[in-house]
Amino acid sequence: MTPKTRERAPRRARAAFPLGLAFGLALGPALGLSLGAATARADTRTTHVAGGIHLITGAGGNVTLSVGESGILIVDSGSAGMTDALLAAVRQISAGPIRYLVNTSVDAAHTGGNAAVRAAGETFTGGNATVVGGVDEGAAIVAHENALLRMTAAGVAADALPTETFYVPKLDLYFNGEPVELMHQPRSVDDASLIVHFRRSDVISAGDIYRLDSYPVIDVENGGGIEGVLAALNFLIDLAVSDTLSEGGTLIVPGHGRICDEGDLVRYRDMVTIVRDRIQAAIDGGRTLAEIQAERPTLDYDSRYGSGAWTGEAFVEAVYRSLTGGT
Repeated sequence: MTPKTRERAPRRARAAFPLGLAFGLALGPALGLSLGAATARADTRTTHVAGGIHLITGAGGNVTLSVGESGILIVDSGSAGMTDALLAAVRQISAGPIRYLVNTSVDAAHTGGNAAVRAAGETFTGGNATVVGGVDEGAAIVAHENALLRMTAAGVAADALPTETFYVPKLDLYFNGEPVELMHQPRSVDDASLIVHFRRSDVISAGDIYRLDSYPVIDVENGGGIEGVLAALNFLIDLAVSDTLSEGGTLIVPGHGRICDEGDLVRYRDMVTIVRDRIQAAIDGGRTLAEIQAERPTLDYDSRYGSGAWTGEAFVEAVYRSLTGGT
């Protein structure tokens, strides 16, 4: 993009995205919490973000695409009931082969289409590489090792499971002429969450660590915690670079909601920090969970972030449990 076009991108993006987007259905109690199902009535929508990066909304969680000479890399696969619409939207953008599918989360709003997207793709093969066992059939599904463990324990079908996993803090790919960094964010909303940074396009796909439709959905039972969420949000802020007066610059695709920049992210981080501090102060004062919930420490934010199934009260409980070690 030229400098002039790049400068206008955030303003176009804001005009294109409503704040209310469809929610995703949880895979089940073993895979943690979710916010309801995307319906078949939802319309998918495609938007160019920057460079070779595109966004598809309306298929569950936000779906990010890298499109270019290497083929297509997809971040998250939406909800199971929206797979046909998602693949049709992908083909509106490119007829190239789907090579990789990255899962930022185990939530079904982000993984429900795994099997169908994998089946529609083609794994890289050739040269002197020997492929056995049919693993070259379909796109590779990449996720953190913890995602594979949790999905397997929950009984997810084999053709929807990750085929490539990692356990180190970061996995690097080079795809469509740019470095693509998959960075694990431990003990954030859960123990399997990733963010994906497309370095040349300067776009971050943040998954549900950052979402505009609710408070962070912290799955304490599966390794999530408020301090990890804040560490991940601060890491995102450090990774992003603003253009002028905290506007523009690095573009951020949240798990749900419109395209954002660093200024939007800072405001969300500040909200989470304020709520955490209020609850910690109440804990230090000897109050119980029920007493803290009765005080409604999220009241001034509930109209914006607590209108869905993940209410301010549920968020307070998750924060309280993570701050007190689950008691």
